[in-house]
Amino acid sequence: MTTQPPVDAAPPDTATRATPARRSLVHHRDFRWLWAGDALGQLGAQLTLLALPIYAVEHLLATEWQMGVLTATETAAFLVIGLPAGAWVDRMRKRRVLVTADLVRAAALAVVVAAALTGRASMALLVAAAAVVSVASVFFDVAHQSYVPGLVGLEHVVEGNSKLQATQSVAQVAAPAIGGALLRVVSAPALVAVTVVTYLFSAFGVGRIAAREDLPPREDRRPLRAEIAEGLRFVVHQPLLRRIVATTSISNFGSAVTGAVLAIYALRVLGFDTATYGAIASASAAGGLAGAFAADRLARLVGESRVIPLSAILFGVAGIATPLAGVLPGPAAPVLIAGLAVMFFGVVVYNVTQVSFRQRLCPPALLGRMNASVRFIVWGSMPLGGLLGGWLGHATSVMTTLWVAAAIGIVATLPVVLSPLLRARDLPPTPVHDAPTVA
Repeated sequence: MTTQPPVDAAPPDTATRATPARRSLVHHRDFRWLWAGDALGQLGAQLTLLALPIYAVEHLLATEWQMGVLTATETAAFLVIGLPAGAWVDRMRKRRVLVTADLVRAAALAVVVAAALTGRASMALLVAAAAVVSVASVFFDVAHQSYVPGLVGLEHVVEGNSKLQATQSVAQVAAPAIGGALLRVVSAPALVAVTVVTYLFSAFGVGRIAAREDLPPREDRRPLRAEIAEGLRFVVHQPLLRRIVATTSISNFGSAVTGAVLAIYALRVLGFDTATYGAIASASAAGGLAGAFAADRLARLVGESRVIPLSAILFGVAGIATPLAGVLPGPAAPVLIAGLAVMFFGVVVYNVTQVSFRQRLCPPALLGRMNASVRFIVWGSMPLGGLLGGWLGHATSVMTTLWVAAAIGIVATLPVVLSPLLRARDLPPTPVHDAPTVA
C-alpha cells in the first residue's frame, strides 16, 4: 500500500472540440481489447505496489534502509531512462511494446514467486525484480498513453481516453481493496502470483488488437537527442504546466518518503497484522473511488482551473493524518483510514483535472516524448524520495520520517496555490490537433 496513488498517473486527453453523436467505443473491437488489457495491467501494477512491501517486511524482515531502496527501485527507471524511452516508443509499434512489457513484468514477478516457494527469496532478488518491472513499466506507460489517438481516431479520442482514465483511477483504488481481501486468506507471495496472472491476461488482451500501425519513415527521424529535447521543451515552456508539474513532482517525492517506511510503520510500529493492513488499504481506497466519480462534477461546480489547487491542498493537508495516527490517543486505524481516504480523494480529483488539461496541449506526434518528459520529472522524483525515506528511517526514526514527508506534502501545494489557477474559474482553451493513424 502506498500513501496515495501516484499523482499524474492518468492517460491523456488530446482533443477539446465537441464531436457529433457517434457510436460508443464499447462497439469498437480493438478498443475493447485495449481497454480490457489495460484494466488488467493497471490492476497488476497496483497489486504489485501493495504486495512487495508486505512481503519484504513480513517474510524478509527488511530494514528501513532496505525498504527505501526497494521503494526507490520501483520507480527508478522513470529517472534513468524516462526521457529516451519516449523517443524510442515514438519509433516503435506500440502494441508490441505493450505486450512485451506485460510479459517481462510477469516473468520478473514469477521469479519472485518461485524463489519464495523454494526458500531462496532475498531482498537482493526482490530489488532486482522491482528494477525489471520498473523498466518495463516505463515503456508500457509511455506507449499506452500514446496509442489511443491512432487506434480510435480523433473523433473518438476523448471518449477513449476518458474510459481508460476512469479504469486507471478505479484500479488505483480497487487494487488495495482486492489485495486487502486476498491477504486475509493468502500470503503476500501468493498475492504476487496473482499479479503474474493479471499481467499475462493483459498481454493476451492487447495482443488481440488487429489494427496495424504505420510507423513514421526512417528517413524522417532526427537524432535521438533532438527528439528528446523537443518533448522536454514542450513541457517547460508552458507557464501553467510548469507549476502543475512542480506540484506533482514534489508531492510524489513526499509520497515516496512515506512509502519507504509505511509498511514498517503499520506492521511494526502500530502493530497491525497483514490482514488489518490490507483492510485499512481497502477502506481508504473508498476515498479515491469517490474522487473518480466526483471529479467532473467538482470541476463544473468550482471551476476546472480552481479545482486543481483546491484538490492539491486537500491531499497535501491530509498527509498529516498518517503520523498523527501514531501519536493521538485511541485506535490508530480510524485516523489512518480517514487521512488516506481524503488523500486518495484529492489525488484522483487532481489527476483527472490537470492531466486532461496538460495532455490536450500536446500535438499527437509529440505524445510519446511529452509523456516521457512529464513522467521523468514527476515520477523521477520518487526514487530520490524513497532513498531519503529509507535513510531517514534508519538514521532517525519512522515517526520522524513521516513528519518530514507530511511537511513536504504541504510544500508541494505551493506552486499551484500561488498561481493564476486559484483565481481563475476556467482553464485556458487548448488547440485541437490531428491524430496519427492506425491502419
